[in-house]
Amino acid sequence: MCLAIPAEVTRLLPDDTAVVSIDGVSKEISVALIENLAVGDYVIIHVGYALTKIDPEEARRTLELLRELSTEGQGVVQ
Repeated sequence: MCLAIPAEVTRLLPDDTAVVSIDGVSKEISVALIENLAVGDYVIIHVGYALTKIDPEEARRTLELLRELSTEGQGVVQ
């Protein structure tokens, strides 16, 4: 199974790269597949590549769902 995660673009860098924030964690990724990208845009990332832009509200909802899922699993005996 593959997981693609929404991230906010916080800085554009040379050579088709950018820094994104994933729930406060910064990561440098390739944005070679995205045109007209700006700081503040949200993208879906997978294995270090931005695949597409995403609506900011949809990105926030998805990140909130991921947070809920991660806290629901805490305290469960495995």
